[in-house]
Amino acid sequence: MIVAAHQPHYLPWLGYLDKLAKADLFVVMDDLQYEAQNFQNRQRMKLAAGAAWLTVPLHHGAQAERICDKRIDNGGGLRHHWQIRHWRTLAVHYGRAPYFATYAPELRELYTRPWASLVELDLHVLELARSWLAIRTPIVRASALGLRGAKTERLIDLCRTVGAHAYLTGSGGSAGYLDAERMGRAGIGVIWQQFDHPRHAQRYPERGFASHLGFLDLVLNCGPRARDILFDRAHPIYARAG
Repeated sequence: MIVAAHQPHYLPWLGYLDKLAKADLFVVMDDLQYEAQNFQNRQRMKLAAGAAWLTVPLHHGAQAERICDKRIDNGGGLRHHWQIRHWRTLAVHYGRAPYFATYAPELRELYTRPWASLVELDLHVLELARSWLAIRTPIVRASALGLRGAKTERLIDLCRTVGAHAYLTGSGGSAGYLDAERMGRAGIGVIWQQFDHPRHAQRYPERGFASHLGFLDLVLNCGPRARDILFDRAHPIYARAG
């Protein structure tokens, strides 16, 4: 079994979903320390002026506070509430996208349901992505596994806990702390994710193609074709994701 893991993201980008689909099991690392200025509570979308951030405000906590402990700041009054601002931003800049109306009911529900926990919000968004892109990889939360250790030791414990023989990792931050040789000595292979970001139709084409946006950019512009664009039929994961 191949396992992959990552911190929860708000409106995850396509590479995140590619890694999810390539694994047999995906672990949401919700028990790690929260990292400010990361993607756990923000993501970029393409607006008329270019790519811009949508950010979920959070209550300030201890520096060592875990992601699963982070609470959303729902203050600021009705007019300035983050959910209203995010919904209006999407409606204004994606309202004329070909498939906005198709997904609008579930998006409206996302931005009208009350949220207190950041990880619960992120997991709900991830479920929307899995549903719309037909990704069937099961998901578990690290906080339910009781993992021990840090960095490579923690990954070894993760693989042993879920019964995985291989760990699928991205080429980003994990490259700095993952000891592939140590994983190998523990009987766990390391697979490095290979992901080429697809190009697809977008709003405001005169501004050029904007890469590494939230997955909504692909879905709202391409609808049912989004799955084929992300998981090209020549891609080896396509059959398993189906």
